[in-house]
Amino acid sequence: METSKKSTGLYWILFFLSLIAAVLVYIVGGGYSSMVLPFIVTFFAKAMDLM
Repeated sequence: METSKKSTGLYWILFFLSLIAAVLVYIVGGGYSSMVLPFIVTFFAKAMDLM
């Protein structure tokens, strides 16, 4: 099986941007911050190369 090193830098940037977005949505909207959660989880999993 062939393994290749993937670049995960973009996914780390997107993870931190979505984390900042979640904090901003929490400050403004409170309960609506859970709408950003799928982006946080997905980008974290891709950055850790789990997906």
